[in-house]
Amino acid sequence: MRGEESLLQIKRLGLVPYEPTWAAMRRFTDERGPATADELWLLQHPPTYTLGQAGKPEHLLRATEIPLVKIDRGGQITYHGPGQVVIYLLIDLARRGLKVREMVHDMEQALIDCLADYGIAAERKEGAPGVYVAGDKIAALGLRVRNGCTYHGLALNVDMDLAPFTWINPCGYSGLKTIQMADFGISETPDEVGERLLTKLAAGLPPPRAAFDALTPN
Repeated sequence: MRGEESLLQIKRLGLVPYEPTWAAMRRFTDERGPATADELWLLQHPPTYTLGQAGKPEHLLRATEIPLVKIDRGGQITYHGPGQVVIYLLIDLARRGLKVREMVHDMEQALIDCLADYGIAAERKEGAPGVYVAGDKIAALGLRVRNGCTYHGLALNVDMDLAPFTWINPCGYSGLKTIQMADFGISETPDEVGERLLTKLAAGLPPPRAAFDALTPN
């Protein structure tokens, strides 16, 4: 049997357009099999609004030139742009003995631990997925599960133009303030922060159960 590293692959994609990346996630999830390695994709997106499958278009408060993409994750509207760390988690839940709620908890904990390394005290908010600092949102989460496997993931604001967040009700909450790490004097680049967050996420994933480890190709 091969080690855990054979069941988790990291891809660093750089700045990539939203819709082709979303299509690639769906294609990967549809085509994967029991022995397919899980993957974490580290990337950034050009300016894009995304609206969850039950999202309400009225949460976009004004007309803009930023494209709005209706997608298949949960949640309402959010914004992606350069300077924001995005990590997509393509994870076989059963292989790791995870339920969706546990997966979300682990993602939030990785964000909280990553921010703590920079001296930023972040926390969860009951009934509102994501990570917050003194009630202001610094990271968003959204997942889709298909055939027992996740895709989509999380977005952490590092050093970006926050103005587009003021043109929406972020995640459907009117008046919710969105902040970023740069507000706290953090000067590391999104790539540097992304690498630290990748480490936290990978460390927080339960190892594959023995019955699945045997399926890994030699």
